[in-house]
Amino acid sequence: MYRTHNCGELRTTHIGQEVLLSGWMNKNRDFGGMTFIDLRDRYGITQLVFNMDDDADLCGSARKLGREFVIQIKGTVRERSNKNPNMPTGDIEIEVSELNILNASKTPPFTIEDDTDGGDDLRMTYRYLDLRRKPVQNNIIFRSKLAIETRTYLAGQDFVEVETPVLIKSTPEGARDFVVPSRMNKGLFYALPQSPQTFKQILMVAGFDKYFQIVKCFRDEDLRADRQPEFTQIDCEMSFVTQEDILNTFEGLTKNLFKSMLNLDLPDFPRMTYDEAMERYGSDKPDTRFGMEFVELNEVAKGKDFVVFDSAELVVGINAEGAATYTRKQLDALTNFVKRPQIGAKGLIYVRRNEDGSYKSSVDKFFNQDDLAAWGEKMNAKPGDLLLVMAGETEKVRKQLNELRLHVGDELGLRDRTQFNPLWVVDFPLLEWDEESERFHAMHHPFTSPKKKDMERMMNGDHETMKSLRADAYDLVINGVEIGGGSIRIHDRDLQSRNFDLLGFTKEEAEAQFGFLLGAFEYGAPPHGGIAFGFDRLCSVMNGVDTIRDFIAFPKNNQGRDMMIDAPSPVHQEQLDELGLDLVE
Repeated sequence: MYRTHNCGELRTTHIGQEVLLSGWMNKNRDFGGMTFIDLRDRYGITQLVFNMDDDADLCGSARKLGREFVIQIKGTVRERSNKNPNMPTGDIEIEVSELNILNASKTPPFTIEDDTDGGDDLRMTYRYLDLRRKPVQNNIIFRSKLAIETRTYLAGQDFVEVETPVLIKSTPEGARDFVVPSRMNKGLFYALPQSPQTFKQILMVAGFDKYFQIVKCFRDEDLRADRQPEFTQIDCEMSFVTQEDILNTFEGLTKNLFKSMLNLDLPDFPRMTYDEAMERYGSDKPDTRFGMEFVELNEVAKGKDFVVFDSAELVVGINAEGAATYTRKQLDALTNFVKRPQIGAKGLIYVRRNEDGSYKSSVDKFFNQDDLAAWGEKMNAKPGDLLLVMAGETEKVRKQLNELRLHVGDELGLRDRTQFNPLWVVDFPLLEWDEESERFHAMHHPFTSPKKKDMERMMNGDHETMKSLRADAYDLVINGVEIGGGSIRIHDRDLQSRNFDLLGFTKEEAEAQFGFLLGAFEYGAPPHGGIAFGFDRLCSVMNGVDTIRDFIAFPKNNQGRDMMIDAPSPVHQEQLDELGLDLVE
């Protein structure tokens, strides 16, 4: 037996008991006649005491232990004279009678502490050491419990968990696929799934009316804090349902997860159309924890010989309440922020409403006090408020102002990580027209159904009609992060074929890529729809963290590399020969 208890469970009720503990040497403190060691495992830390007067050899052995040595001890639980209220085990310690070194350790390249001195690349290279740190372990344990709660809830709603294939066919829509060469079929390739979309629709045709899976997905795309080349989804599909049924079911799941994991009771989720979200926030995933909503100023800002406004499609602003105290340096920093290449704005107009009610702006030579007062009235400006205004093409300027809104919200401390504002965004456009490629793209994916009232227009409408089609599609947004998205699916072959036509597929391409699904629709496909939650994102949002890497046991870095195992890596020429591949230099 290696241990009778773990390092986090002993209390004053155990005083006098002889125990066995095993774990890692966290800290060693030598006070001459006494040596104290903090022994750590994933459950906590227990203080060990070695007394020179009782056993000099044992105390000498303890002093020689290095950080992260794996040890086993036998000893007696006793009450601590110097209690530590910040530790669950802080009222007791172990008077050690036996010490056994189970494994020595090299000195770690960084400290195994809550606040470590290791940088990102170093910690990812030695991820097995980073995973010993309590904050990282807590994240992985949270993820595990969230998965269990998800399964329990969905099983209670009669969902069936079904595993779908990992080696599938490459499809041209969406992000880039990871492709896998086939040795037995030289020149042909599998792809790793970006989602189990077509398989879960096939399961609906097969009569499994409630499916779910906590599933790995793969996308070969540029990375950022909330993206990884492999990620996890809570993937779900239901038959004989409307959009309302799906929203209610997964609002219930979300409320249950927040209650069981965080003991928070979320209110009913408000709903907002895509058009409203873009007009009010410039984003289809608005952060509604704070106001600062967009106000359109065309009617009061144009016609004053200010060419920036007069030539713009949209003049729009936000009111940063109480921010009139921003200095010129701070305002210049905001201007530089929106001019960054990632945002691409040409400039920023500001207007202060002073405490005496007057206005001071960066465009005073074009707009007098009455002009600015009209802006202030439209934007509900009070003394002490700061108005920030941008102009340009409608779509671009809304996206730019959205970035500024979030940035200013951060600066003013308005994005409270302990507050959660969920929101359903509904009624997305079905299709997006891309001027560069001169073709439509699916706003969600090619299997999304138009709203019933738009089906006839989709089948028979002209090019301009297609731009106004609305989809039975919906996203769950929490605190400005898209947690999940889904739609009612097309279940009719003719309607699905029409959608493929609009997306630029030839009949031959559609048949080659999706013939199996089109064929299945001819055998009694039920009305169906579903949703997928980004499981990693849900973990991070629930914990108020920006990056999903903190909740993945073995994540990739921003270049898509696994620093620990050094992947991706070269393969032997013999392997390439077996696959019928030539290495391109």
